[in-house]
Amino acid sequence: MKKSKKMGLWEAVSLAVGTMIGAGIFSILGVGAQICGTNLPIAFALAGLISLAVAYSYAKLGSKFVSNAGPIEFILRGFGSNVITGALSFLMWFSYVISISLFAKAFAGYFLALLGVSSNKLLLGIIESFVVAIFIVLNFFGSKAVGKAEFWIVLIKVSILLSFVIIGIWNINPEYIKPSFSQTGITDIFYAASVLFLTYMGFGLITNASENIENPEKTVPKAIYLSIVIVSFIYISVAITAIGNLGVEELIKAKEYALAEASKPFLGNFGFILVALGALFSTSSAINATLYGGANIAYVLAKKGELPKIFERKVWFNEPEGLYITAVLSLVFAIAFNLEGISSIISFVFLIIYLFVIASHFKLSKENKVEGNRGIIFLNFIIIFSVLIVLMNYQWKTSQNSFWTSLGILVFVIIFEFFYKNYSHRIFTKRNG
Repeated sequence: MKKSKKMGLWEAVSLAVGTMIGAGIFSILGVGAQICGTNLPIAFALAGLISLAVAYSYAKLGSKFVSNAGPIEFILRGFGSNVITGALSFLMWFSYVISISLFAKAFAGYFLALLGVSSNKLLLGIIESFVVAIFIVLNFFGSKAVGKAEFWIVLIKVSILLSFVIIGIWNINPEYIKPSFSQTGITDIFYAASVLFLTYMGFGLITNASENIENPEKTVPKAIYLSIVIVSFIYISVAITAIGNLGVEELIKAKEYALAEASKPFLGNFGFILVALGALFSTSSAINATLYGGANIAYVLAKKGELPKIFERKVWFNEPEGLYITAVLSLVFAIAFNLEGISSIISFVFLIIYLFVIASHFKLSKENKVEGNRGIIFLNFIIIFSVLIVLMNYQWKTSQNSFWTSLGILVFVIIFEFFYKNYSHRIFTKRNG
């Protein structure tokens, strides 16, 4: 990539916002309502606050260690090159692959619904391939092109969501949004927050693209906090408007297209079309941001020796070949598998990564290698560990298959990395600085 083509603050923010909204509000709003009912806006607010516990370490570490490996670089700095670091790097890249396939599948479903065409595997596969191919081509033009495209995509998407809020807020039925603070209601808020917290994961892509951001020491922390604040405001506002217009029961019934259905009481079919278009912008921007971040981390981690050497080779326009492998594997999963159960596994994986990032921050701050209040860092670790326990408890109660699959994949990757590392004799190497 050409060093002159770098992203500014708002392009970096849009990269994260595009992923968070794409992974969250259009796909999980109905699920959140099903978990905690009218307490959904509170759960979104709590999830936003929880995400700041991770953002604190990301901001401090990201401004000190500039690397497209993002959190893996942070973990390497704290714990060195070992089996755990290698397993986490593989899991993180794999989570991008699955995320892209989820976004591509969602895009295809909304696209066909908007056209009024009945979906089938062939049509879905064609649309999924087409949308991923578009963003592969876009990535040929470098990080600046990706950032500029993301900025305009996110601007259109956020405008649609804000229009939904501004128009719909006047038609809210106060009874529909009355919160419940019973013991069960409070418990459900925490369950929902542990799930909805994962819709804020996109801010991590800022650190994955830090080598392609102007003045990363100052821009990365600002971009992280700004993206969380913007997304929190959007999530809470949309949740209030959707529940206030449609009611919890109707929102749950239409959870696969909850936002589009919620617009009908005050915008009719026009609202359905408008929000459906917003969903298309949302999923496309999420593919853009995640494909870019996934390709970057695949390339950088390959240089460090934890992914196959093929990722180090470069092809057209000096883009890493990892870009194409990431995209092709994403399409394989999108076309061949039902990925509904994978989302909770990805969430589990990211929480594990977050815990190691915070632990690395604590260790490095203790050694005076990076800034950070150790008391705050320790508290943040407790908070995120508690979220992991709550999530696992929720998985156990609602889907034990997801619970055991999460643990099983983690154990498998650690064992795989152990043998791979001993066979290849390859190690991580830290970035200079």
